[in-house]
Amino acid sequence: MLRMRHFSSAPLSRAPQNLIERIVQKYAVDVTGPVKVKQGDFVSISPAHVMTHDNTGAVLGKFASIGASKFARASQAVFTLDHDVQNKSEKNLEKYAKIEKFAREKGVDFYPAGTGIGHQTMVEQGYAFPLSMAVASDSHSNMYGGIGCLGTPIVRTDAAAIWATGRTWWQVPPVAKVELLGKLPSGCTGKDVIVALCGLLNKDEVLNHAIEFTGPGAASLSIDERLTIANMTTEWGALAGVFPVDQTTIDFVANRINVLGPNHKRINAEALDALKKEAAEPVSKDAVYAKHITFDLASLSPHISGPNSVKVATPLSELESRNIKIHKAYLLSCVNSRQSDIKAAAEVMRGHKVAEGVEFYIAPASKEVQRDAEASGDWGVLVDAGAKVLPAGCGPCIGLGAGLLQDGEVGISATNRNFKGRMGSRSAQAYLASPAVVAASAVTGKISSPEALISSKTTAAGPKTPAFTVTIPPKPKPSSSSSAKSADSTIEGFPSKHVGELIFCPQDNLDTDGIYPGAFTYQDDIPPAEMAKIAMRNYDPKFTSILKKNDVLVSGFNFGTGSSREQAATCLLHAGIPLILAGSLSETYKRNAINNGLLCLEVPDLVRDLVAEFGKPKETPTIRTGWTAEIEYGAGVLKLSKDGVVKEYSVPVVGKAAQELIVLGGLENWVKAKIAGQ
Repeated sequence: MLRMRHFSSAPLSRAPQNLIERIVQKYAVDVTGPVKVKQGDFVSISPAHVMTHDNTGAVLGKFASIGASKFARASQAVFTLDHDVQNKSEKNLEKYAKIEKFAREKGVDFYPAGTGIGHQTMVEQGYAFPLSMAVASDSHSNMYGGIGCLGTPIVRTDAAAIWATGRTWWQVPPVAKVELLGKLPSGCTGKDVIVALCGLLNKDEVLNHAIEFTGPGAASLSIDERLTIANMTTEWGALAGVFPVDQTTIDFVANRINVLGPNHKRINAEALDALKKEAAEPVSKDAVYAKHITFDLASLSPHISGPNSVKVATPLSELESRNIKIHKAYLLSCVNSRQSDIKAAAEVMRGHKVAEGVEFYIAPASKEVQRDAEASGDWGVLVDAGAKVLPAGCGPCIGLGAGLLQDGEVGISATNRNFKGRMGSRSAQAYLASPAVVAASAVTGKISSPEALISSKTTAAGPKTPAFTVTIPPKPKPSSSSSAKSADSTIEGFPSKHVGELIFCPQDNLDTDGIYPGAFTYQDDIPPAEMAKIAMRNYDPKFTSILKKNDVLVSGFNFGTGSSREQAATCLLHAGIPLILAGSLSETYKRNAINNGLLCLEVPDLVRDLVAEFGKPKETPTIRTGWTAEIEYGAGVLKLSKDGVVKEYSVPVVGKAAQELIVLGGLENWVKAKIAGQ
């Protein structure tokens, strides 16, 4: 696959591996001999499995356009249809049929609409297996870390490359050790843990990191709680969130054998025995981490996320006192619609009805979950209380199908994202909470604690201040033999510089829903010119009318956070943006952009200076700065000029591997060229 220079430091090369590095080592195909994979290394990986969902349709087009005709390893791929399952239009049904036909022809495992959400299927069916590596063209593949599988998002072009070659590239991210202490108080859940982490440690502490959860608190959590926390490490800004493989994990796998039978291809006695042996080797206490965060679970009380931001977390008791009326409630999505979540909601709703004027929507994570919830009676409790049943799938979570938030409405949801406009109208307000709180709010018609509705009084009493510590150890010194950046060097065809005016969108955490609305994500046949018109619509509907030729887009920190949708990069490329500068970038967004030939660079000092000059005015979210920028790519220099004033900034030197992708127009063309060469 893509060959990149191998950067490491001498101290790191001698240090024992952490869990993330150990797993990557197993799936790195270009690391030989005694060399150990370390944080920061660029490696070619051949993951155990790659999952695509409704976006399989788009990957099909890429697979064909690169000239591929067969899979390198058909058993590596998994197709699951789960996002737009409510859409019964002829066009969507034809798309689904095309995907199924292709799967049958190529021998790829296929799960039709209604089976469940792809991430749940990956876990239930053993594609995501403890101490393995599985990827998906969806940002919530982090969820696999709940069972100790290194799950991380890739983008659609990567998926096509894996189909054709069995591999793609990955840079091992910095690894943060998150040590969980204590135990959750009664009434607190895994959702409260991750809502608090996202909302209270909200200064990009783990942005673009992989997280290893450790400690006695991690060991005390159930698998469902771990899956919930791992799932939303995406919203915390991480590329992966992995729990240890312990007795709880072993018991989970053993139970899956009981459910699936002894002859399952992936979850069986032989696989379990091998897992036990591998898990018996502990991670060394001397393993190196980029950060060490501790969180005392006992210090937690129920928290709510929002409105319209995962970076805001408020104690439930405080919001409850505000009497915030709701119009819609949701118990669905890959983060919180498993059997234990349905049971928690049913315990609250038993003997009650959904409040007048409130719509309560439920959808199971999979048909297996619904079957078990029906057998326990919990599903019937919710239906009898007035819940509206949706098919197993994503639906309102991504802004598709029935039950979307309308103008001015307030919703509370057990989903994982509440970005403005994601679940419906941009003028609506969306909060995130645990299943029990969502159920209680549906019954009372306002954001409420479940305490008054259940006799066991399980809600943790009173607001608490969660106890965190964050430690950043000194970086190991690079060895003298480490490869250095080559300055002032560009390959043939790559421009030496670009000149254009800076256009400034100052918002931090500008998410992919803001850049490319979710309602258009699974319309695979939108022409480039129409995609260009949609660019930034949820952020600023006037953006494209303000844009001019050669403009350089500058945005705040953590630009492109959120989903792995490729169109959030390609729509800006089609709109004529040649370069994006940001304070920092979502790693998944940067991957999408570079894989499609759109260059992105991080220049935090520039962003801080522009914020100091222009502020962050809500009335004019897109600002023509008047600054002319000249970027010298090879030298890593950005020069600004306006009214006789000249400023200069350092920018990252664009490496030759990235230059090659830009010149060729992205990874798709790179793979195509390699196939043609072979």
